[in-house]
Amino acid sequence: MGKRTWSISIFLIGSLIGLTGCTEKTANETSREGRVTEPQKKPNQKPSEEPQKVEEQKPIVVNVIEPNTKNILRTFLPVDLGFATDPVAYKKEMGKWAKDLARGTETANGYDQRMVLDKIDANGQIIKGKPQIILDEAELVERIMMASIMGGDVELPLQVTESGYMPEDAAHLNEVVVASFTTYFSSGVVGRSKNIELSAQAIDNIIVGKQDIFSFNLTVGPSDAEHGYQPAKEIVNKQLVDGIGGGICQTSSTLFNAVDQVAVSYIEKHHHSLSVGYVPAGRDATVSYGGPDFRFQNTTGVPFIIKTIYGKGKITVEVRTSAAYQSLIAKRN
Repeated sequence: MGKRTWSISIFLIGSLIGLTGCTEKTANETSREGRVTEPQKKPNQKPSEEPQKVEEQKPIVVNVIEPNTKNILRTFLPVDLGFATDPVAYKKEMGKWAKDLARGTETANGYDQRMVLDKIDANGQIIKGKPQIILDEAELVERIMMASIMGGDVELPLQVTESGYMPEDAAHLNEVVVASFTTYFSSGVVGRSKNIELSAQAIDNIIVGKQDIFSFNLTVGPSDAEHGYQPAKEIVNKQLVDGIGGGICQTSSTLFNAVDQVAVSYIEKHHHSLSVGYVPAGRDATVSYGGPDFRFQNTTGVPFIIKTIYGKGKITVEVRTSAAYQSLIAKRN
């Protein structure tokens, strides 16, 4: 009896286990309404990630900056100008723009500026001129090319040169005459005499510092009626004709013969197409505003002033410096 009872118990337990397994499987596969249920997520399974947004790349920009005002002078987009596809053509285009910026165009002035020398007035005070300004075109192009890779600001490379003398020199530069030259003219020719006088006044007491460049045309300015110049004979294309300002070449030629006694270096000098009677042959220096100029650089080693003395029928140009510099100024060999 006990053995039979044990066998029945084992059978009943096995049946219950089988029914439980079947019921559990059915519950996992279908719901009571007969719909398929979602499979259970595994413990380590990560939720699906949304695709990341690609950040839009900003264009490369080159800003050219004006060094004095710090304003943006011009903005370049290298990609639009072919920097990546044809860098040689891009560099050439930048070179053309730099040249126009430095030297100017028909509609705009350039950054390059000749030095306007200082002058001592009748009261011994200094009338300030202007420094020499040069825009380094090659350096500007190189800076733009470098900035075109990653973008950025480029400042204009301006070279500013002030006159080469010390303010305390000015009061003493009139002390010693180191060179002088005189020419003569007919005081009865009123127009010509007046033109010589005006141009002589324009270059009187001009301070020429060490390494400074003197320009006759820039110093004297336009020799026209508006500035008081009168009609007089002048040489044009090997002919003696009437013109406003005739006679100023006698002032420039007298100046040449004076400064030629000290060791200046000539940058520009021209002869007349005809011989003139106020200086020896080959010792003239013709000028015309907007045309031929007389320019030299002070390579004497010391600053000096140009002094003019206008009198009846004659003009004298002197080169003067301080007593302290007299023995130091280099003379023409």
